Amino acid sequence: MSTPIVVHRIEQTGGRTVTINDEIAGLVHDDGDLIELLRQAGIYDAEQCLDDPDWIEWREGQAHRYEAA
Repeated sequence: MSTPIVVHRIEQTGGRTVTINDEIAGLVHDDGDLIELLRQAGIYDAEQCLDDPDWIEWREGQAHRYEAA
């Protein structure tokens, strides 16, 4: 089973696209943006999910990194 939340690779302009259940939820530029996006999606314990591999998959890049090289 795949994780419900995917934080995709860093965009060339910075930020990362987030999908929730395979639907694009938005573009985030830091953990605060990600937490707010998850809260808006109804995940109220969002801070607890950031490092939980059962909830979030960080693709093609380090977790918590949002800036292009």
